Amino acid sequence: MESVSITVNGERREAPGARPHTTLLNWLRDQGLTGCKEGCAEGECGACAVLVARPDGEEGTRWESVNACLVLLPAMSGGEVVTAEGLGTPQHLHPVQRELAVRGGSQCGYCTPGFVTSMAAEYYRPGRQSGEHHAPNGFDIHALSGNLCRCTGYRPIQAAAHALGTPPEEDVLAARRALPAPALPALHLSGPGGDFRRPGTLEQALEVLAQSPDAKVLAGGTDWGVEVNLRHARAGLTVAVDALPELRELIWSPDSVEIGAGLNLSEIERRLAGRVPLLAEWFPQFASRLIRNSATLGGNLGTASPIGDSPPVLLALNASLRLASRGGEREVPLAEYFTGYRQTVRRPGELIRSVKIPLPLAPVAAFHKIAKRRFDDISSVAVAFALDLDGDVVREVRIGLGGVAATPLRARATEEALTGQPWTEATVRAAARTLRGEGTPLDDHRASAAYRAAMLEQALLKFYFAGQEQGVGA
Repeated sequence: MESVSITVNGERREAPGARPHTTLLNWLRDQGLTGCKEGCAEGECGACAVLVARPDGEEGTRWESVNACLVLLPAMSGGEVVTAEGLGTPQHLHPVQRELAVRGGSQCGYCTPGFVTSMAAEYYRPGRQSGEHHAPNGFDIHALSGNLCRCTGYRPIQAAAHALGTPPEEDVLAARRALPAPALPALHLSGPGGDFRRPGTLEQALEVLAQSPDAKVLAGGTDWGVEVNLRHARAGLTVAVDALPELRELIWSPDSVEIGAGLNLSEIERRLAGRVPLLAEWFPQFASRLIRNSATLGGNLGTASPIGDSPPVLLALNASLRLASRGGEREVPLAEYFTGYRQTVRRPGELIRSVKIPLPLAPVAAFHKIAKRRFDDISSVAVAFALDLDGDVVREVRIGLGGVAATPLRARATEEALTGQPWTEATVRAAARTLRGEGTPLDDHRASAAYRAAMLEQALLKFYFAGQEQGVGA
């Protein structure tokens, strides 16, 4: 059995007797660092947010905020964490803490440490500059998404964020960004309730999965962490793959872009830099910044949820998955990957290595998410479009759907109804009626079947009329 150790607020701490399913949040509180709280235990409120040191390029470090309630303690072994207590003291407040205090950004204080750490992550973001959703000081207010305030109100919190300057030269955490992030070492932890393993290479991971095909594969943990917290789920063996170099590549080639299954969504967004417009439109609508700092495409596709937001987008992009096992690798079109409710063609011992998107991309694309909240919510219906026109005639169209069947799916009948037809209102209205009947929507607590069908129809009409305003097909 190996030991777990983590650098917390600049001090190396050992965690003797660490259990495989203990969360980082619970361990920090046991250490007396009670600033981070448990509010929802599922990553929606941000009361548990902490800063973690992540790689930023090959030589630098980026401070990112994550939900400590969703991070398993052994998954952070070898890592570096900063809590609200590590940012400042009552005698020497951190600039973020000071601005929140003087501008009335805290009342009961329960959520404040989480806001402090998320705000600090944005404070230290390299290259902060003004732009859409950004204040004149470059602060992106969406950096606080996923942090919930129940009593103060958000205006003084926003005022504090917009008042922040840049870190001074003597700021230790700012200087830390110029140094490499800690490399998470291989780990094998045995304890009550199961084992935890972090293999050092993909080959080692595939060997472990070949011997234990029922092992729980852990990347960002944003889904499994909820199961551990709220349903008290336990796995006999948990295999962490998020640090495997082979799963952290993003490779452009003349005919494709291949995205490693272990990259978190925030990393992918930064590294793509808008070059896949449909993904760029989708990223801000996926959960919150706190979740995107941990969640991965591999995890979102691995759960095979019919309401996951990435499958409709990737289906519209005609993506395929690269699956790896001890016996070799194979490529599977995403449209053929899902076989039933939370069931896929992935074989025992297989791991999603990467997602491959063919190039060139369709020139016109859009993602429509219908949910009860604009941000940080689960979709009732998700629709993604990718359209290629030859003049005003549809050369090719792909439509990915989520939330309307037991699996994500392509709207094949609607695609067929549009292909080869003029891109006109009459054509689109007829196809929209076809789209209304795609899938097998159900009545549930998020929406009725009738509402889902209506939203499918409206989504295509909205896509068409938005395009007309931009001159698409003109």
